[in-house]
Amino acid sequence: MTARPEQPFPSRRAVLATGLAAVMGPLTAIGARAAQVGWDAVADQARDLTQLRSLVIAHQGEIILAEAFRGPTLTRAVNVKSVSKTIVASVTGAAIDRGAVPGITARLGEIAPDLIPPSADPRVNDLTLEHLVTMQAGLERTSGTNYGAWVSSRNWVANALSRPFVAEPGQGMLYSTGSFHVIGAALSRATGQSLLAMTRDWLGRPLGIDVPGWTVDPQGFYLGGNEMAFAPLDLIRFAEMTRLGGQWDGQQVLSPDWMQAALQPRTRSAFSGLSYGYGWFLGRGDGVDYALARGFGGQVICVAPARKLSVVITSDPTQPARSDGHFGALRRLIDDAILPAAQAV
Repeated sequence: MTARPEQPFPSRRAVLATGLAAVMGPLTAIGARAAQVGWDAVADQARDLTQLRSLVIAHQGEIILAEAFRGPTLTRAVNVKSVSKTIVASVTGAAIDRGAVPGITARLGEIAPDLIPPSADPRVNDLTLEHLVTMQAGLERTSGTNYGAWVSSRNWVANALSRPFVAEPGQGMLYSTGSFHVIGAALSRATGQSLLAMTRDWLGRPLGIDVPGWTVDPQGFYLGGNEMAFAPLDLIRFAEMTRLGGQWDGQQVLSPDWMQAALQPRTRSAFSGLSYGYGWFLGRGDGVDYALARGFGGQVICVAPARKLSVVITSDPTQPARSDGHFGALRRLIDDAILPAAQAV
């Protein structure tokens, strides 16, 4: 995962100015081959998933398929829901790379003690960035049925950190947006920058992508782990950077050490059964390992370095996507259609 991109994509500004043809231009020489290896069949299968809105596939450093089947265009920023967690995890890696925080084992009481409310269990002081980024803090979840009450509270960070421990830190994954919100707030305290500014400076600028503002909590902290918006043609750049070990267009956006650590299994989701690293779900299909970012409704980034493959999927963000429903259908699209098509080249 250390080779530089075979051919960097044009900037989003260029796409907006000249249209999608500017992105697809480098692929004209392989159009016939693309049809032969099944990309048309992939598009047909995706089109039949009525909840799915767009699909972008990059293979061997080129965009091989880019289509908005319904809904917004590929250059319009859309809510990617909990794919935001993967973005925040990457910002965490960038902060560590820059020495803004001591490392993944840095304690909350060390880097942002003022965020810890007096009512919190003393063990909260010893929660590490690693506990939070793997959602193994052990605190009662803020997601699921608890989400509404959490975002209705007067202080989202304090609310998340004042919850009772329902497990020992590091002893299992408890899916909780609050863990990532605490990360964003802690990084803001450590750096003096907002999560928006860090995301723009450390990811958006080197990747050449737009990062619109999004939801802030009552204290002005940007929501960590939900509600970010990106254009599909921007997200494919982030996916490719991940596939290439943190590199984009000759620049090391995230360090190889962080990328290697982020894609190692640290825990497992009780809901999907997938392993989880630092903000990435980890799966296997068609004989190869891949990493997934997953958001409510069926927002997905998939990266399979062994197949030189990156995939971005957006779906209706108002409808659920369970493992036995739309997300399961997306997994089958990836495992049974996209990965085999990449292997056929």
